[in-house]
Amino acid sequence: MKLPFIGWHGVITIVAYALFILGSTLYLATRGVSRKNLSSFYLANKGLGPLLLFFTLFATQYSGNTVIGYPATAYRLGFAWWQSVPYMVLVIAGYLLFAPRLHVVSKKYGFVTPSDWFDKRFNSKAVTLVATLLMAYGLLNYLLEQLVAMGQAISGLTAGVIPYIYGVIFLVTIMLIYEWMGGMKAVALADFINGVVILIGVIGFVLLAWANFGSLSSATQNLIATAPKKVAVPPLQTSVNWISMYILVGIGAAVYPHAIQRIYAAESEKTLKKSLLRMAWMPFFTTGVVFLIGIIGTQAFPGLDKMQSEQLVGMMANVIAGKSAFNYWFMMLLFSGVIAAIMSTTDSVLLSLSSLLSNDIYGKVIKPNADEAEKVIWGKIAGIILVFCLLWIAWKPPATLVEIFTLKFEVLIQVAPAFLLGLYWRGLSKTGVLLGMLSGAILAGGMTFSGMKTLWGWHGGVLGLGLNIAIAVVFSLLFPDKKEEQEQAEEVYSWVVQD
Repeated sequence: MKLPFIGWHGVITIVAYALFILGSTLYLATRGVSRKNLSSFYLANKGLGPLLLFFTLFATQYSGNTVIGYPATAYRLGFAWWQSVPYMVLVIAGYLLFAPRLHVVSKKYGFVTPSDWFDKRFNSKAVTLVATLLMAYGLLNYLLEQLVAMGQAISGLTAGVIPYIYGVIFLVTIMLIYEWMGGMKAVALADFINGVVILIGVIGFVLLAWANFGSLSSATQNLIATAPKKVAVPPLQTSVNWISMYILVGIGAAVYPHAIQRIYAAESEKTLKKSLLRMAWMPFFTTGVVFLIGIIGTQAFPGLDKMQSEQLVGMMANVIAGKSAFNYWFMMLLFSGVIAAIMSTTDSVLLSLSSLLSNDIYGKVIKPNADEAEKVIWGKIAGIILVFCLLWIAWKPPATLVEIFTLKFEVLIQVAPAFLLGLYWRGLSKTGVLLGMLSGAILAGGMTFSGMKTLWGWHGGVLGLGLNIAIAVVFSLLFPDKKEEQEQAEEVYSWVVQD
């Protein structure tokens, strides 16, 4: 049964879902939130319980790139893209390396942004500024990725009824409203709703794709006949590239600024650990499922080129919807799931970016004597300006989603040693960590922007991280901090080991 009006029904679904999120957050998540207090607005008074913390971590980690970009990559690479499942598990391992310790210190000293850790541990404006700029770069890059995903999802899933840029502007406006009013509390509630919809949407979609386009077995047999390289044992360089991606994503995603703020916002260390352990199972229900969608898509739409494959999910959804009334209305739910995945990450990135701009750029560099209310309002306004600058770039995206996704990690991961080494080694000095970050960022950024993204299968960000750690260790031994600075580092460290 052909249902030709999926485009307009998709429009109605997207609008209704966005307004539902807006109404729910404004009604339930704005009470008790002070828009004049940094901790209240950006960290929900550090009181996120097990349920909200789990879902805000889950919905933030699985973004528009997961639902839209990962199936397209599986379509192009074949079974080699199974790497996306274990590296999402390794993100949780990355968290567990430092998150419990960082949470304890953040509670003791009242941290609001990731840069507060650099301030307290290293007491160096140069270290804090460089780290803040690297994290801001990662956030801006990630936000650009989400805006591109948002536009492609809306254009594909509404069959072009809503033009790319208008759909993005509409959803960004919705997010800005509830974020402006409710801060982290509103974002966490939106993430809870979005997380539930994401799970239902992607699991239901793979079942319908299996029923309508053929099983994984038939798709595999089709690949063996038409594209055997996509099912063959990968060459050595591809295997090395897997290991490189595991390091890049496992550590890089764990030091996302918005992820670190969720570490701060947990109501207790026990709640944080419980949520992270539950998160370790989620890649099998998300990245594993969308991997299957991409493989099944190879027999549904053979022969797509690189950019055409980016529309794979929307193309499959439109075909499935035309088969029956049940399929049609489930695709309406999928539309919500795709939008949920994108919104749940975008709102978190927006909030974290706003906090960096307000507390770390405006409050520490531009106007150190500003009160908290002034910092919050300045961060909101500056964040809105940056978002609309990125909208202009997203109108004509420079690369595929996964290429944009990889780009942000190359530089962002360079702040990791300041957390990982700084929480375990008293002797890490401000000179060592500063030179390490700069060296790693220069190497990684130089490789990325010169077009040489990998060397013998190793990403520039991973090579930069290795150089970063080596320089941080060597220069910390050669140029230790002054005695009083070592005593301050010892005080911070003592709170870690007490726990």
